[in-house]
Amino acid sequence: MNSRKILIFGNSGSGKSTLAHKLALDHDLVHVDLDSVAWLEGQDNAPVRRPLEDSEELLRLELQAGSGWVVEGCYTDLLELLSNEATEVIFMNLSIEDCITNAKNRPWEPHKYPSKEAQDENLAMLIDWIRQYETRTDTFSYVAHADFYQRFAKDKKTITSNSAR
Repeated sequence: MNSRKILIFGNSGSGKSTLAHKLALDHDLVHVDLDSVAWLEGQDNAPVRRPLEDSEELLRLELQAGSGWVVEGCYTDLLELLSNEATEVIFMNLSIEDCITNAKNRPWEPHKYPSKEAQDENLAMLIDWIRQYETRTDTFSYVAHADFYQRFAKDKKTITSNSAR
């Protein structure tokens, strides 16, 4: 039984999903992308966050599938819900330009978009979002991630380049 419980966070395009997928396969961990629990379905034009309590309930249901897990996303408020249980955190702190390059090269994510074309239609908005990472102060921001990382008292690691994964 694997008891690793890993939280991975960082800017959009930083490689969170790629690393989480690899760790889940290599270590037989349940993999949860926080996008799957953070948003209400069917809100195409104006995405709406699910109430935090509802997100936590869905998250805990998904985590019951195994003793070890890797949870990834940019939602510091959701990461906080698991911080006491987590055994380690990984802060994907790549440069803005690396995140933009990764976003441009991202393969189709069928769990988020109905087609690669629909995903690409969202690319300009995503690049703008990535560029704002260091100036925003919300739960998705560098400020929130750095604070969460600083306060985490167990094993932690920062990754600053694609080659370091």
